[in-house]
Amino acid sequence: MGHTGVHRFAGAGLAIAAILACIGAASSAVSADDGEAVKQLRQAVNNPARSSADKARDQYRHPVETLSFFGIRPDMTVVEVWPFGGWYTAILAPYLREHGKLYAAAMDPDSKDPEDLQYNRELHALFAAHPELFDKVELSVLAPGKKMQLAPDGSADMVLTFRNIHNWVWDGTQKEVFAAIYRALKPGGILGVVEHRNNDPNFVPRKSGEAYTGEQYAIKLAESVGFRFVARSQINSNPKDTKDYPKGVWTLPPSYALGDKDRAKYAAIGESDRFTLKFVKPRT
Repeated sequence: MGHTGVHRFAGAGLAIAAILACIGAASSAVSADDGEAVKQLRQAVNNPARSSADKARDQYRHPVETLSFFGIRPDMTVVEVWPFGGWYTAILAPYLREHGKLYAAAMDPDSKDPEDLQYNRELHALFAAHPELFDKVELSVLAPGKKMQLAPDGSADMVLTFRNIHNWVWDGTQKEVFAAIYRALKPGGILGVVEHRNNDPNFVPRKSGEAYTGEQYAIKLAESVGFRFVARSQINSNPKDTKDYPKGVWTLPPSYALGDKDRAKYAAIGESDRFTLKFVKPRT
């Protein structure tokens, strides 16, 4: 989840009133009668391409609730920015396969960074293992400062990014990336953002290794390229996260950067406290 040796990990539907009502709540369970959209999402979450290790993270990442909050539908064109090994891709691809389209804006295949290449290998291995689910995924590239065409301009209904903003801030490319996301979206298109939350809402994670990001900073960043802030959800919040660990956010699961040292303590905390934000590209 960042360069300079810090491990990056990876990191679908009509709008449903019962889901949207969870905005601002600390947690929310989606009931079985919330409609066909949630049913299809649950089917995607339970598809055979997902490993037991990936499914074990659902309790922290809340994929059904998160994607429902963003308003995803199975007929959308969606871009997932930096899918890494494909945690969310393994949900999005089968969800969108029949009636929608998924662009996976992966790492640069020409990168000299071995981490980048490893993430691409993991993604391709996932695709190869289940071609019946991933055969329609279209790969694009996000290499900030070099390759910025996530999808054809104005073609996407939704762009999703999970725990990536800090990487772009480290490189100083955050505004350029958000501008590329804006270009890819149709007028009225949605940007969904999840990121590690700093206690300081205006904090800018400029130093490599800093991942906890200011929520208000993220909102202002998106607004600076033309997005309009729509809503926030606390579905991915974690009040147990004290954010004061020796190896930063990577001390927590699933990375456990300290190995076995205090592992039970960090397992009890769970994954990081995260903000979840929804933006729209204005129609005019």
